Amino acid sequence: MHNPANSVPERLLSRTGAIAIIVGIVIGAGIFKTPSMVAGITGDIGWMMGVWIAGSIISMAGALCYAELATMYPHAGGDYHFLQRAYGKNISFLYGWAKATVINTGSIALLAFVFGDYMSKVLPLGAYSTVIWALLIIAGLTLINLIGIHASSGVQTILTILEVAGLVAIIVAGFGFLGAPLPPVEHAALFSSTPQFGLLGLAMVFVLLTFGGWNESAYISAEVKGGSKTVVMVIVSSLLLITLIYLLVNGALINGLGMQQLANSKAAPADLLGLAFGPLGEKLLGLFVAIAALTSINATMIVGARTNFAMGEDWYGLRFMRRWEAKRGSPSLAYLVQGAICVGLVGFGALQSDGFEAMVEFTAPVFWSFLFLVGIAVFILRFKHSGARRAFSIPLYPFTPLLFCASCAYLAYSSFAYAHSKGAVYISLYVMLAGLIALIYLRTKKDLLIK
Repeated sequence: MHNPANSVPERLLSRTGAIAIIVGIVIGAGIFKTPSMVAGITGDIGWMMGVWIAGSIISMAGALCYAELATMYPHAGGDYHFLQRAYGKNISFLYGWAKATVINTGSIALLAFVFGDYMSKVLPLGAYSTVIWALLIIAGLTLINLIGIHASSGVQTILTILEVAGLVAIIVAGFGFLGAPLPPVEHAALFSSTPQFGLLGLAMVFVLLTFGGWNESAYISAEVKGGSKTVVMVIVSSLLLITLIYLLVNGALINGLGMQQLANSKAAPADLLGLAFGPLGEKLLGLFVAIAALTSINATMIVGARTNFAMGEDWYGLRFMRRWEAKRGSPSLAYLVQGAICVGLVGFGALQSDGFEAMVEFTAPVFWSFLFLVGIAVFILRFKHSGARRAFSIPLYPFTPLLFCASCAYLAYSSFAYAHSKGAVYISLYVMLAGLIALIYLRTKKDLLIK
């Protein structure tokens, strides 16, 4: 079965739009909370900043692995496609299933709840205000993405600029460039105390989760103007920009509040903006968090729908999702399927919020396990296609991908241990069991696999 004419992804996405998508996915609401948690765990400025730098290095190692794979195998399916190349369609289907049913759609639904919480304080819509706002924003952003990649990337660029502006406000306030003079803060010497090794590992988990999302860059590799060299530039530039912003935000919080207050604060950025700009500053933070949620929702929608599109290309039973609007640069039915699942998860979350949050949070073991397989795929695909010409090769191979694989393995282990401590490992298992049943169903039907 063949695609209709002009129904495959074309290179319509600008470098600025691509960087905005990646930055928008990675920089979410987490950066407004994680610094306090890491400060409390490490208890030392040197170790705290060291953990953030280490997280940046590990994330860059992963990004370089993805840069080689994305330039070698550009495809709208991203890492779903890499897994299919390395392990076959069964493994890639299970990964696509997890992303389509929980990982991406669950992230969108939770972020929609965050947006709804903040918007309800500004403009309440009745007893179910948060849910109504969550549904409205999912429907609105899905519609924008259906219009096409130019519309969605344009909105993404604007949202990312506003999001970064909010973080710049924190940086400016923390270093005393604007606003009221901050009270003097005493700082202990760097590395004056050393946390336990296990605590450093826990801090690294939170930091890497805050860096999470850079892997989604692979989903736009077939749509960026300029080809392979531009894809590499976009991936690396995005990570460098994100790292710079994160380090400056942490430095500003430490400088403005001090380690003690930062570690004890439940809303450190709000405390800092309150000191610098008064009550208006604290209110502005709510707006920044809402914008951060919007930015991540839109970016996650863009890349998530491309997983559905790739599955539609590979599986006859899912072929309805392989429709691609060439002029718009949009997998229209894939967006609609994604939106429908998100709406269902919001409805479920409204009825059983605790169970919903657990379902999404504890799929982390599945995500990191598959990301580990992507890291191993670098070695497998280099062996399979040893004579192929590469537009980009991973620096310091094989040490760079080994660092990435070790980090993914550690995070998978930590995620399983955390889920086990909460008695919620079964959630991840149920998600994958449902995917396995769907895979068996598709496999048992004649000619259901597109060759």
